[in-house]
Amino acid sequence: MADNKRKILLIEDEEMLANMYEVKFKNEGFELIKALDGSQGLEMAKATKPDFILLDIIMPKIDGFSVLKSLKEDESTKSIPVMMLTNLGQDEDIERGKQMGAVGYLVKANITPAEVVESVKLELSKLGK
Repeated sequence: MADNKRKILLIEDEEMLANMYEVKFKNEGFELIKALDGSQGLEMAKATKPDFILLDIIMPKIDGFSVLKSLKEDESTKSIPVMMLTNLGQDEDIERGKQMGAVGYLVKANITPAEVVESVKLELSKLGK
């Protein structure tokens, strides 16, 4: 039987948070792949071709805005939808993320993990995935 779970790549440097999201997404029938920094996230996006990417901004090595820029410039990853999931809630950060090609921008303090899962489901349904 083919495994047709939708694959989510979470690029998040807080391991405890990443593990919590992994449980939430798996409980909803998704496959969740974790990357703990921007550099690893870029590599995993190219290697695993996820259906969707959740991307933190403040991370070691490469920040989320730089990761988003690289994803959107690379032929193999530019069509993967990316949603920012971060603690940066300033209007200019939100606007910057959307201008750079993010399909959404969630502020961690303002949203529950269950709402994050629902937001991803909504975006995927808009894309017919």
